[in-house]
Amino acid sequence: MALLPAFIRAPRAPRPASRPAADPAAGFEAVLDAPDDRLSPALVAAGGGGFGPAAALLEATRRTDSWDDRDRYVRRLAAFARSRPEWFEAWRAAEPAGPGARVVEAQLAVDRAWASPARAELLREVSPQITAAARADGLDPVPWRIALDHARGSRAGHRYFEELWEAAVRRAPHHYGCHEAALRYLAALWHGSHAECFDFADRAAQDAPPDSLVQALPARAALGYLTDGCGPDVPAGRLHLAADRALALSALVPAEAAGPAEIRNALVFLLIRLGRREEAVNQLALIGPYATSAPWDRCSDDPLGHFLRVRDALLAGASPAALAALTATPPRPRSGHRDRVGAADR
Repeated sequence: MALLPAFIRAPRAPRPASRPAADPAAGFEAVLDAPDDRLSPALVAAGGGGFGPAAALLEATRRTDSWDDRDRYVRRLAAFARSRPEWFEAWRAAEPAGPGARVVEAQLAVDRAWASPARAELLREVSPQITAAARADGLDPVPWRIALDHARGSRAGHRYFEELWEAAVRRAPHHYGCHEAALRYLAALWHGSHAECFDFADRAAQDAPPDSLVQALPARAALGYLTDGCGPDVPAGRLHLAADRALALSALVPAEAAGPAEIRNALVFLLIRLGRREEAVNQLALIGPYATSAPWDRCSDDPLGHFLRVRDALLAGASPAALAALTATPPRPRSGHRDRVGAADR
């Protein structure tokens, strides 16, 4: 499959990372999937039944075209809504046509369907919610990212996926969520191959600004290759180049921040697998307290505990064999043959 995105070159001045002054070997507290300073008040209010701060937060991201933040907040608010459906029902009743409520509803519908063994069939039934979210704001790429995930899980063909992809990048050429969704569709575990993943990721990164999260896409392709246990060999040089590109991005985005946290956690994992221990240790200082479920949920049902074990082993100078054991992952079922896929594949 080609996936030829019409990227728009719009270089921006890079933002230097504010590196922590503390020695990474000193250690720090870590919280799994911690919200940032903008999302945290919205979740606190939601815990008390209030939806106003969540609606205001999503409206702010829409006004400022902060699509990567918006995508991350939508996922977290939909996860909250799964455990507190009455909270979301009150929000939807108050703002039935609001773009914020609509996009959270679409994400929530996909999340609920994805958890079922009958995922493909159930996903086909939630298309109206995604369509409503896309119509609520024609410029928002997040409903299109949700549509790309929906297409992957419902086993949509390549032609239909291409149409969704083209619509997504017209709205935001460098939106990381849409790129990640496309990469997952192309993965050998789903509808493509490692070669397609790497080719797509490399093209996207080459056309993205230096501080765009899309620069981490080749590293995500490398991580997928190293952890899915299938497919032909990828040259080691290509894996190292993917890590180098992600390292350059990490140096440009803020340290100890929730936004790039998952990328840095994945980068630590990748660097360990490539035998680049010192660089992995340096990334720990930039991660700060922001441990993320991915990629550690590929190794353990206790991702925070596993992150802490890996961190402690890195800082203690564990042997390459010990670090390799900590990042070993079991083979995962290819989704083209089975319906049940673990959380790490979501």
